[in-house]
Amino acid sequence: MSLPRHRLLSPHPLKNVLPKSSCLPISFRRLNSASPQTHENQVIFSGIQPTGVPHIGNYLGALQQWVNLQSTARPSTKLLFSIVDWHAITKAQDPALLARRSRETLATLLAVGIDPERSVVFLQSSVPQHLELYWQLLCTATTWGGLSRMTSWKSKIGIPADSDPLDPISGKPPMGLFNYPVLQAADILIHRATHVPVGDDQSQHLELTRQLTTSFNHIYATTFTPPQTLLSPAKRIMSLTTPLSKMSKSDHNPLSRILITSPPAAITLALKAALTDSLNTITYSPLERPGVSNLLDLYSYFDPQQRTPAALAASCRGMGLGALKALVAEAVVEGLAPVRETYERVVGEDESSGGAFLRGVRERGGRRARDSAEETMVGVRRAMGFWR
Repeated sequence: MSLPRHRLLSPHPLKNVLPKSSCLPISFRRLNSASPQTHENQVIFSGIQPTGVPHIGNYLGALQQWVNLQSTARPSTKLLFSIVDWHAITKAQDPALLARRSRETLATLLAVGIDPERSVVFLQSSVPQHLELYWQLLCTATTWGGLSRMTSWKSKIGIPADSDPLDPISGKPPMGLFNYPVLQAADILIHRATHVPVGDDQSQHLELTRQLTTSFNHIYATTFTPPQTLLSPAKRIMSLTTPLSKMSKSDHNPLSRILITSPPAAITLALKAALTDSLNTITYSPLERPGVSNLLDLYSYFDPQQRTPAALAASCRGMGLGALKALVAEAVVEGLAPVRETYERVVGEDESSGGAFLRGVRERGGRRARDSAEETMVGVRRAMGFWR
């Protein structure tokens, strides 16, 4: 069954709706020296957890980069973007809330400009082959020592990165949280991804994926190609209330962040309340003035002229912090307006169709992803000796 042609999709309304700043070419940087892939067999994969409508840090750090990859990739490049809902259950979730947030996340991907005709957009849980390969990697190519060196689970449970995982004082992380980097590796390898766009904090996970690739190929037959890391050029966006911490939806203070669908009044309020310092001047110095510098970073990302934070600080010389916050709010409101409007149209279309619109996008993406994954699993099962 093909995707239903609701009026929203003819002509396609999800293109040409990004902020001006997002329409410029983005240059990704390769981190590892894996052998280059030919243009004909490039596969780009990335995933996002179903946390509902993302904040501007998610947008600038990942989603905007996905859209730019989609617009600049060769027609032969395969693009897969997954809502990784299995990763979300490393801690207990309210079922109704998880379902709602998954729907909102899918609507957000469409709103920022991901085209489900060009890219494979799917829910991880709709492709059981992800878990099949995860189990095989866990059993054959993973060691306790390898996973214990991952710092992500230690940070989530609040123990030092250099602590001994066998020390009972260190705490007892859920095994799902401890093992989830292997599921991340399976997400990538199941679609034979050649390139994975990530931020700095995910580089360690890509290195583990390459190690698992080497181990599996050595134990069995050469089945996987080590994926290359594409490091996103976007910096981390910091919290508006605690600018030494990364912006996060888990922060109890809603003024710490701006959602990409936030109305103008909410954006203005959050920026007006943003923590700066006692100096009523404008300079760009991330170490000495993190709050002011965070505002200038935001201003730069949404500046139609694409000026650097330092250049913007120079252009604001003589202004007070209140005036800066007003300028940043105006730029962010204008930049996010097309995304917010398209999100409202997508959600409205889905509601008017009784949920058929987003369900159609989800089901079509799931079928395409299962076909992609099954191609890989045929070779994996054969290499491991499973009788078929």
